[in-house]
Amino acid sequence: MSAALRGWRLNIVASCLAFVTYFCMYGFRKPFAAATYETTGWLGLDAKTAFVTSQVLGYTLSKFVGIKWVSEVSRAARLRLLIGLVLLAEIALLGFAVLPGLGKMASIFLNGLPLGMIWGLVVRYLEGRRSSELLLAALSCSFIVASGAVKDTARWLLDAGVPEYWMPALTGLIFLPPLALAAKLLDRVPDPDSSDVAEREARPAMHARERRAFATRFLPGLLLLLGVYLGLTAFRDYRDNYGVELFEELGYAREPALFSRTELPVAAVVLLVLGASSGVRDRVRGLLTVFGVMTAGLASIGAATFALRAGWISGQIWMIGIGLGGYLAYVPFSSFLFDRIMAATRFAGTAVFAVNLADAVGYSGSVGMLLFKDLLARDTSRLLFFTNWSYVLSVLGSTGLLLAAAYFWRQARHASLATHRGEAAPPRA
Repeated sequence: MSAALRGWRLNIVASCLAFVTYFCMYGFRKPFAAATYETTGWLGLDAKTAFVTSQVLGYTLSKFVGIKWVSEVSRAARLRLLIGLVLLAEIALLGFAVLPGLGKMASIFLNGLPLGMIWGLVVRYLEGRRSSELLLAALSCSFIVASGAVKDTARWLLDAGVPEYWMPALTGLIFLPPLALAAKLLDRVPDPDSSDVAEREARPAMHARERRAFATRFLPGLLLLLGVYLGLTAFRDYRDNYGVELFEELGYAREPALFSRTELPVAAVVLLVLGASSGVRDRVRGLLTVFGVMTAGLASIGAATFALRAGWISGQIWMIGIGLGGYLAYVPFSSFLFDRIMAATRFAGTAVFAVNLADAVGYSGSVGMLLFKDLLARDTSRLLFFTNWSYVLSVLGSTGLLLAAAYFWRQARHASLATHRGEAAPPRA
């Protein structure tokens, strides 16, 4: 790619290619959630919960593997790894279609196993730039929009007569060509230049020694963030996987393009708000701005749920409201929160390590929430269970974020004072 595409033109190209790549990945991850699978499940779970749990377990394990693989993968091997992982996910969907009984659970587990690393690989192309917030906010809109668009596509295939177990594999084949093309072009985007490095620190690969140094240095703040993200990921994943059932309880059964109509305004507002935060150039103020947006998002989840129960808003407005609040908090976690932390604390390394660590913990919480609902709260409706969880997340999550913001503000001030005194930056190891 020529130097003429740098600057704003490079940002547009990079964000569009990253958006398409990750958008299409959802064609392999989420189509199965559009079906209801009204058959007997296993181990006390209904069939859909068994499938969702199996995929999330694979996805969670993938995040733990990604802590090493994605953090250490070389620039030259990045594209081959990305495409290979997607092809493995499609093969697993074919197994989901043809294998009987527990073979389907194993196949959907193997489908999630490679896909959990795709996000980190795409983020590696965008982190460490002056415009990283804007780029990563645009990228994050891909999974907000894609989740609804893929489920609408899957439901269209079901309505056309495609069997529900074959529908995920066919959906994946539809999204495979554009994903491969976008990923190949994304791989040609140039790395951060010297101006990016000066403002955001270098982003070298992080091996085991550097990863331990990061975790040790920021342990109290990381524990707070991981606790919040555990609850937030469980919330976001439950809304995503059981959106069909939640809408049915709210009185919206089988309306066309319902998910797209719900997620498009969420994506637009999230992009606008988080994109605006990229204009804060100061490292410390930028970090505090991100924490402020995230805390406001979690607080709004509780407010929207209270409004629903009071009868002030409709079910669809509530789904939009909690989606907006949840994604305002979730998107920075999965993209530029750790990029900002590393810039503010002047720690040289790839933010993808922290993103994968958070995801590994977060999806563990998602598995726990699924099992708790179907095994210990079976008599509670999905809507009541979810609204109660919304209140818990809103209160405890907002408190945790405020405490984490105070912690990292102190860490950033210490790093800034050390730099002004001419001291060396804290070592990576």
